[in-house]
Amino acid sequence: MVRVTTTDRRAVLRAGAGIVASGVLTTGCATGGAAAPPAAPASRTSTPAPASRTPTPHTPAPAPAPLLRYPAQILHGPRDRPRVALTFHGNGDPATAHALLSAAEKHGSRVTVFAVGTWLDAQPGLARRVLDGGHELGNHTLRHLDINAMPEADADAEIRGCAERLKALTGSIGTWFRPSRAALASPLVERLARRAGYPHVLSYDVDSLDFTSPGAPAVVRNVMADVRAGSIVSLHFGYADTVAALPGLLHELDRRGLRAVTTTELLS
Repeated sequence: MVRVTTTDRRAVLRAGAGIVASGVLTTGCATGGAAAPPAAPASRTSTPAPASRTPTPHTPAPAPAPLLRYPAQILHGPRDRPRVALTFHGNGDPATAHALLSAAEKHGSRVTVFAVGTWLDAQPGLARRVLDGGHELGNHTLRHLDINAMPEADADAEIRGCAERLKALTGSIGTWFRPSRAALASPLVERLARRAGYPHVLSYDVDSLDFTSPGAPAVVRNVMADVRAGSIVSLHFGYADTVAALPGLLHELDRRGLRAVTTTELLS
């Protein structure tokens, strides 16, 4: 992957709103603290089947719904309400996931988690842990590979593979889709996501850069430098710096009068 500096990455994000309808933002999201091991390319003829399990009886998770006032790829919410959405790449050490969810709940905040399918295979209980805490759960592809660079059949398998796991565990394919290793989906991936049942691709306008392990104070500074009403912030499970940063980040958002809510609440 091409190395992108903090300055370059932020500049690209600021420019992204102008290319949502026609271009592809090629910055990648990190692989999480404990990345899934390399796997053979997905079959071009079939989607890997989710592991067999008996779903726990719960109310099904919310399904995706079209938001007519928003474009196909969403970078941020309304700028006239004091809300932000903290969105987390779901992968890596489950202990950091539990710690981050608990810290958000203790503060009275709710977040959106984009789960990697292989992570759900290894940690199936975390799907319900997210939802039972009042948070949202979305699709971040099956194996977190560079989905924009894949042939159509392979990209489709990545999206549907994660969607199948989410549905088996929660009764829904997840409320949102976010492409792996990119802030924006290519036109092909956008079309495949829509065909799989996701009316929108959820991007972000603030990158915490927590996957670079810059230290907790730097994670807070990175977010607070760019965040404003309506922002969607990219964060990650799997990193100790993110766990250490979250209480301070929520405190700083409070100081600015910004409340962390689910993405659906942000955009409603």
